[in-house]
Amino acid sequence: MRAQAPVLAPRRPTRKIKVGSLNVGGDAPITVQSMTTTKTHDIGATLQQIAELTASGCDIVRVACPTDKDAEALPIIAKQSRIPVIADIHFNPKYVFAAIEAGCGAVRVNPGNIRKFDDQVADICKAASDAGVSLRIGVNAGSLDKRLLKKYGKATPEALVESATWEAGLFEENDFHDFKISVKHHDVVTMVQAYRLLSEAGQWPLHLGVTEAGPAFQGTIKSCAAFGTLLAEGIGDTIRVSLSAPPVEEVKVGTKLLEFMGLRQRQLEIVSCPSCGRAQVDVWTLAEEVEAGLKKVTAPLRVAVMGCVVNGPGEAREADLGCASGNGKGQIFVRGQVVETVPEDQVVETLLKHAEVMAAEMAEELGEDALAGTAPMVSAAG
Repeated sequence: MRAQAPVLAPRRPTRKIKVGSLNVGGDAPITVQSMTTTKTHDIGATLQQIAELTASGCDIVRVACPTDKDAEALPIIAKQSRIPVIADIHFNPKYVFAAIEAGCGAVRVNPGNIRKFDDQVADICKAASDAGVSLRIGVNAGSLDKRLLKKYGKATPEALVESATWEAGLFEENDFHDFKISVKHHDVVTMVQAYRLLSEAGQWPLHLGVTEAGPAFQGTIKSCAAFGTLLAEGIGDTIRVSLSAPPVEEVKVGTKLLEFMGLRQRQLEIVSCPSCGRAQVDVWTLAEEVEAGLKKVTAPLRVAVMGCVVNGPGEAREADLGCASGNGKGQIFVRGQVVETVPEDQVVETLLKHAEVMAAEMAEELGEDALAGTAPMVSAAG
């Protein structure tokens, strides 16, 4: 077995709760969430998207529930999904009870926009407790209670945390403790400050999220900046990367972030040089061909694709498998040793053959279940 990857900080202690069959908080692994973009009442389309998310490595999925038709679809979706389903509830409290009765793994409630939410906390807590369903207090900058906006002037970190801790207190007054909290904001600095304050205020499990993070490029950077900061301080028990992009892309970003921070078993990583005037081959094309060829490999291989004699041989030797090309030929390295020298047009084919053999060996060593998950990530070296 491979040694556990080092981490930047130990996890801060939080209460462990259940979301369906999964543990969240405490010493449980940090989970990756996403949300469907289908109309929930379109059961076939919703289950298809959940299946795609599951295959991409998603641990927990959230579905919207704005109408009666959506609420009626929840029992089938919750039963047929292979991963826990969370119902996302806004405005109408009756859907909170419908989601609990439907057998969802958890229910997200937004205290800022559910009508007379505080007056119904006791009934919600009893229903959730009786059904064994956990809740998430989902505070959002865009729907903060008007009283707090008046007090603080805007959605400050303190305003977000005050909203969350107030609702947490109401839950706890009703002897209900199976809940996690999120305090989401679109601004990275505000979001980080809010979660730091919340982490100091209690040992509730925390769901990390930058709300409305933006298109794929911007949203990925914002989410990684925020999550990376907090996770490096041991804060966070489950994450959702919010992108204006297909949900599978959210999962890819989230799982890779956890891998690179040592918080999840590393899977396939392709290290390729960015290319420069020294390159003697088309490194971009070479890396793309290798990535395409290894698309279905999830074994924790580190594959180096290099294009010159400066960093190439050294980087390739540090990887599990690699190639360094130039002068019309390429060297294939396996765990630091040159095993073949082949013509340049055979480099990719030869590298892929060795990768398949090594992936099979790792699958036998670690087990297929341990290798299930995300597609390869390409990073640059040099």
